[in-house]
Amino acid sequence: MDQTYLFVPGNRPERFAKALASGADCVIVDLEDAVLPADKPQARRAFAEWCATADTARVLLRINDAHSPFYADDIALLQACTLPCVMLAKAESPAQIADLKTVHSGRVLALIETARGLLAAQAIAASPGVARLAFGSIDYALDLDLPADSPALDMAAVQIALASRAAELPAPVAGVTVALDAAVVAADMVHARRLGFNAKLCIHPSQIAAVRSALAPSAADLAWAARVQAAYSANPSGALQLDGKMVDRPVLLKAQRLLANASPTS
Repeated sequence: MDQTYLFVPGNRPERFAKALASGADCVIVDLEDAVLPADKPQARRAFAEWCATADTARVLLRINDAHSPFYADDIALLQACTLPCVMLAKAESPAQIADLKTVHSGRVLALIETARGLLAAQAIAASPGVARLAFGSIDYALDLDLPADSPALDMAAVQIALASRAAELPAPVAGVTVALDAAVVAADMVHARRLGFNAKLCIHPSQIAAVRSALAPSAADLAWAARVQAAYSANPSGALQLDGKMVDRPVLLKAQRLLANASPTS
């Protein structure tokens, strides 16, 4: 499962290939916040030229939101390119997803960034063609005029995680960390993981390793999972004792998931 989504400004085509070579699971060429209005036409042209010859299997295009004056031109560009997935900024309704799907044959990564988007998150997640939800936490805080440490951000994150699970989507993608310090990025990812996320939007290649490190199970976790698996293999039953604790089937399934996620072939 993809864990790292690296943004690259749409008006910096010299960085597109570098972003793909960064090791990120996916690269998001951004036509929205990273590009000034006056530069958007040039960014579209640059992406169209690059897209014509590049391998875009790991590339997403973040288009402007459906209410934006730039949306129609972004849609025209999308029709001219073949991409497996597109990111819709400020997704707020299933109707927006359906409209986008009429011109885009790939999947949609819906970015929840507003109060309207959060209230519609469950319906958006269940919309045909949606691959995953992501949390635009900075724009969400702006929409609600929240301080950066507001608990309302965690409340929104949990609702996005619940909507994703209810729609049987992969766990959602956490918002960006503006700091480049690896410890800060890792701590943010650990916190997001506790809220039900297992991927992150990145704004610099240096953040990729920190995200992966934060999501990797610890040696202690893997050792515990291996003991649980071994105990059940030796004594298949509904419940047993291990390390002074009762262990039943949900615990076994958690251990098996840990081991599977740690496998290089998973």
